[in-house]
Amino acid sequence: MYFVTGTDTDSGKTLISAALLSKAQGNKCGFKPIASGCEHTENGLRNPDAMMLMAQSNMDFAYQVVNPICFEPAIAPHIAAKQAKQTLSAQSVLETMYHPAMQSADFVLIEGAGGWRLPLGNGEYLSDTITLLQAKLLQARLTPNSEATSAVEIILVVGMKLGCLNHALLTQEAVLADGLTIAGWAANQVDADMAFIDDNLDSLQQMMRGPFLGYVPYLTDPTAENAAHYLKLP
Repeated sequence: MYFVTGTDTDSGKTLISAALLSKAQGNKCGFKPIASGCEHTENGLRNPDAMMLMAQSNMDFAYQVVNPICFEPAIAPHIAAKQAKQTLSAQSVLETMYHPAMQSADFVLIEGAGGWRLPLGNGEYLSDTITLLQAKLLQARLTPNSEATSAVEIILVVGMKLGCLNHALLTQEAVLADGLTIAGWAANQVDADMAFIDDNLDSLQQMMRGPFLGYVPYLTDPTAENAAHYLKLP
């Protein structure tokens, strides 16, 4: 099971997540537990990122399972929750995001919101939910290898733009400090005019932990299939 986080908002988590799902074999499913910027439809609020993940999954989950917490305003989820008079906590998010069928899938990918330290309010973060999920899975022995020390592994998406080196290293540091394993990292060019892209990639490859899953250049047509050509599975 993989949790996809990014160096910041708009780093390309959804594109990379959908691309990895498109490459995966067997029963595969993607989840987006929390999403802001959802759109009103005849079926209720829908988030484009969650819909993109569903398009690359082959397990039939209701939308509410894929994206159980959704807000219309494109703002920080804890602020949107406060406006909606809702309370978010690490435990409540875990209870809404976890589905027993996850254990029957060959490839499970959960996409976060924002970055690793996305605030939930009251001093808690989405990263706290992932550490709770890790403990839950290990306790239930849901991983094929009962000796495994990590049931949830992190995929880090680095949004390639000025400042990404600092953001990538700080995110990596926080993930490792929380006791999670980095399964791999991918570079996604979000700034079409970023200078010295090759030098920045070289620096990242020297400093980052975990396998390098690939570099996705700036795409004028950012589809999962187009991005998948540049990536490998963790």
